[in-house]
Amino acid sequence: MNSGDSTCSADRKVALLTGITGQFDSDFENDLKESDHGTENEQSADESQPNLPAQNEAEIPYIDNVLAIPSAHVRDQDVDIKLHQVVLRMKQPISGSGQNVADGSYLAEFLLAKGYEVHGIIRRASTFNTARIQHLYADPKSHRQGRMKLHYGDMTDSSCLVKIISTVKPSEIYNLAAQSHVKVSFDLSEYTAEVDAVGTLRLLDAIRTSGLDKQVKFYQASTSELYGKVQEVPQKETTPFYPRSPYACAKLYGYWIVVNYREAYNMFACNGILFNHESPRRGESFVTRKITRSVSKIALGQLECLELGNLDSKRDWGHAKDYVEAMWLMLQQSEPEDFVIATGETHSVREFVEAAFRHIGKEIVWEGAGESEVGKEKGTGVVRVKINPKYFRPTEVDLLLGDPSKAKEKFGWTPKVTFKELVKDMMDSDLELMKKNPAA
Repeated sequence: MNSGDSTCSADRKVALLTGITGQFDSDFENDLKESDHGTENEQSADESQPNLPAQNEAEIPYIDNVLAIPSAHVRDQDVDIKLHQVVLRMKQPISGSGQNVADGSYLAEFLLAKGYEVHGIIRRASTFNTARIQHLYADPKSHRQGRMKLHYGDMTDSSCLVKIISTVKPSEIYNLAAQSHVKVSFDLSEYTAEVDAVGTLRLLDAIRTSGLDKQVKFYQASTSELYGKVQEVPQKETTPFYPRSPYACAKLYGYWIVVNYREAYNMFACNGILFNHESPRRGESFVTRKITRSVSKIALGQLECLELGNLDSKRDWGHAKDYVEAMWLMLQQSEPEDFVIATGETHSVREFVEAAFRHIGKEIVWEGAGESEVGKEKGTGVVRVKINPKYFRPTEVDLLLGDPSKAKEKFGWTPKVTFKELVKDMMDSDLELMKKNPAA
């Protein structure tokens, strides 16, 4: 990479994170409380927000997009200051509500622990939506910003992206902003394309317009949904894509425009093809979190039964904490490449349900078939799981199983959290949440 001016020197790493809070606007969030089968995965820039109550991990805000900078002395308005890595984040009205929301908060934590100053880009909203990053403020009670700073921006506004990038001068950009709910993308297909596809193009062009295309390392949050109607098992970097939703089609454009800009302009730009990664911070409308929330309510006597869609869909589920490390590692390589990040094992929605109930000491016995199938609690016969056809996607993705061997070979990445540990982590968090707030 060529060095630029003194504020963009080779030893200065700035991470721009889009999609940092990643929460739905309230109207959408209420409508989607009962939706099923997602993919993978506001605060003003001043300090004038009122105090908010302390929240548990499941309520902590999310970060969507990031910029990073290693320690370096730079000039700012004739004052020497020491900058660490910076993370910038973008939030769309309904973007980053799934995989990306957890990614942003965990990535911000990861970078802060490495001495980064984190800058997040958030979309202006009339309600506070920084719960999942509230613990990262210098003073969470007053929302006083320290090494994490937030800026207003939007993936549909090229001028704001240029302004932010030109001002912060990042050396790393992590683009996590997206409308990432697969089922919702069928209803909001145009919006999904505008943010997930064209938004990626805007960000790449903003880097070039700012004159930083030879300094910035760019990470694009791609998705296993690109494989859709899978052409081989397991899926790896060379597996042909066959997207099966507007979300996946938009992400396909994002993937190829990153490849194109890498080849056309010699930009350091990588695609991380991440398979499903979950956590206690997963959006409530996604199937894994819907299961752990509902099973926790059942354990506490707050709910009798949950409704799901396709129980036999199989996914390669890992923990978001493991996957954000892989994102960072991709940008620390000498040459830009695309990588599949996955656990290498697959489990069905049915298995996830069974594991969640085992955590509360209950066994589920399945009876019937198709839409008439139910899951009954062994010993009592109480129906705990029902099938609701409204949760089926128009075009289903039946099996996703990733092969992460390239990432292991190139930079030594392997997942640390097992499937059983993932379910336990999510269940422990939601049990605690429902004890404190049954209406959550």
